[in-house]
Amino acid sequence: MAWTERDIPDLTDRTAVVTGANGGLGLQTALALAGAGAHVVMAARDPAKTATAEARIRERYPSASLEVVPLDLGDLSVVSAAASTILAAHEHVDLLVNNAGVMAMPPRTTVDGFEMQLGVDHLGHWAFTAQVLPALLKAPAARVVTVTSTARHRALRALDPADPHLRENYGAWTAYAQAKMANFHFGLGLQRRFARAGVAAQSLIAHPGLSHTDLQARSVREGGAGWTGAFFEALTARTGMTPFEGARPQLRAATDPQAKGGELYAPRFGSNGPAVRRPILRRWDLQKQIDVLWQVSERETGIPLTV
Repeated sequence: MAWTERDIPDLTDRTAVVTGANGGLGLQTALALAGAGAHVVMAARDPAKTATAEARIRERYPSASLEVVPLDLGDLSVVSAAASTILAAHEHVDLLVNNAGVMAMPPRTTVDGFEMQLGVDHLGHWAFTAQVLPALLKAPAARVVTVTSTARHRALRALDPADPHLRENYGAWTAYAQAKMANFHFGLGLQRRFARAGVAAQSLIAHPGLSHTDLQARSVREGGAGWTGAFFEALTARTGMTPFEGARPQLRAATDPQAKGGELYAPRFGSNGPAVRRPILRRWDLQKQIDVLWQVSERETGIPLTV
């Protein structure tokens, strides 16, 4: 039988933080975790959209335990404030789902001057995870799930420490691929550090395949995705999985008792299919790329991530 959200075990007394919990995959993830009894911290940017998402979850689960924390991953001061709010309210965090992201945008920078896609998809999550880490390490067996994409395979070059923000040669899809590869390396690198430190926390990766969310439409609206964006918007509308289905890989990575740190969960057939564990293709220079990512991330954000 294929794994579904019905296989999520009882999460009563667990605290789960989901970034981008106000729409798409994040909303479906928050909905499923709340339905399983978790206290869900909805960490998201748009207050009106988040209020609508919260109402939707409460309509489905009237007794849902929900909390809203404003989080703009494109502003490190807001990231720090969000992490501080969570640490002040929760001694431990059992699940962190690094889900939020942007895709194929025209040249744009975050408040801190980072290229927007690397800044939001990776560096914002780097800073958030690093600052929530004390609560994760106090949980009996915390999991961090970072959402990547098959677009990472389009990252033909390794992250360049001299130009991580692609100021010399920006391309919307190049930047997205780089950001999603950073998510991939971050998930693996974090697991290696957890294992080396001998802590109970685990880090896993997930990708949703071809899921019909607002991400594709927004990339077209923003004007940076070009004909490729229009093609994928039409393709996902015709053949993509629903957000409900697309969230299953990250939900399985977060909750399946059999899942282990360092694993990747994704649709069985790449773009579609049930959520399964997929093999990780390890390049000969994988550790070097992870080390470069750590160095660049610490230098750019000024925030170390040590376990």
